[in-house]
Amino acid sequence: MNEMVQTPPKPGDVRATRQRAAREAATTPGADRVRVNDPDRTMANILQVATAEFADKGLAGARIDEIAALTSTSKRMIYYYFGSKEGLYVAVLEEAYRRIRRIESELHLEDLAPEQALRTLVGFTVDYQLANPDFIRLVMNENMHRGEFISKSATIQELNIPVIHAVRDVYQRGVAAGVFRPDVDPVDLHMSISALCFFNEANRHTFGAIFKRSLDTPAATAQRRESIIEMIVRFLRP
Repeated sequence: MNEMVQTPPKPGDVRATRQRAAREAATTPGADRVRVNDPDRTMANILQVATAEFADKGLAGARIDEIAALTSTSKRMIYYYFGSKEGLYVAVLEEAYRRIRRIESELHLEDLAPEQALRTLVGFTVDYQLANPDFIRLVMNENMHRGEFISKSATIQELNIPVIHAVRDVYQRGVAAGVFRPDVDPVDLHMSISALCFFNEANRHTFGAIFKRSLDTPAATAQRRESIIEMIVRFLRP
């Protein structure tokens, strides 16, 4: 927290921020002068490294000095791009949600029959969270902050609207076709899918240690994936 130096820039100020960074860095020899020639690439690199740092150490434990060192840039350049440590943290959260929602949009659920669309969405969620443990850790860390920073991001609110629309569309098509019962709230359905898939990754180490089960084998992963899909599908059947 003590690394904050200024208020994070608003989304509409990003272009001005980049231009200011370029002007300032142009007067300073070193790596920054080279990197401002491709600000998008520089910011993407910073976000990638910062994602791992925040996921591993949380907001309080992550250090801008370390992120700067790992990206061969400087604290000054990071602050120009993101405004503050908290500004960088919010940008990391936004990029994490942007990525999963972008891939979800490529599933083309509207082209599938309702039950197959539901199975595809749930299976994707299981697979994505298993393959992206940093996303799980970021969400867990933000919950430790009681959603303080997510609640400040209009971008994250907007990013999550399409997934609710997708779930609602699949569900309503299933109700119309008579394959799903008509008394389920789509947001609750989304929460149930998230809960099962999230727990599967977030608690597998403690669960495996307590109950002496190996949850990392291909067979165990496949079996658990199928169980989660079946639970959701059977929950919706009339």
